[in-house]
Amino acid sequence: MPTTNTSGRRKTAVARIYLNEGSGVITVNGKDYKEYFPTLPLQYIVMQSTEVSGSAGKFDVKVNVAGGGVKGQAEAVRLAIAKAIVELDPEKKPALRAKGLMTRDDRMVERKKPGRKKARKKFQFSKR
Repeated sequence: MPTTNTSGRRKTAVARIYLNEGSGVITVNGKDYKEYFPTLPLQYIVMQSTEVSGSAGKFDVKVNVAGGGVKGQAEAVRLAIAKAIVELDPEKKPALRAKGLMTRDDRMVERKKPGRKKARKKFQFSKR
């Protein structure tokens, strides 16, 4: 089986993955995914695509991820893995889509406006 490579994005995080047949080893930026994503919720997010598609432990995944925070990076990895699995087996797409794993979450941080403290928050007004 040739190597399948796809990318996933979330906020400003970009994940590029290389998926090939193996024993289920996931390496993120040269580290094991449990070391790179130390909390259980983040590890669950990364593994969610393989578990929903029923292909947990069948593929080795090498991930290069950059930008954003750890949560955004984990969700970018999840999307990239889901896209690679569908590329190999299109019959798994309905199950992944039903869980919302095939859709890129395009929500971004709203920009800060001039004359405001943050994007929407205003400076305190006091009438004397």
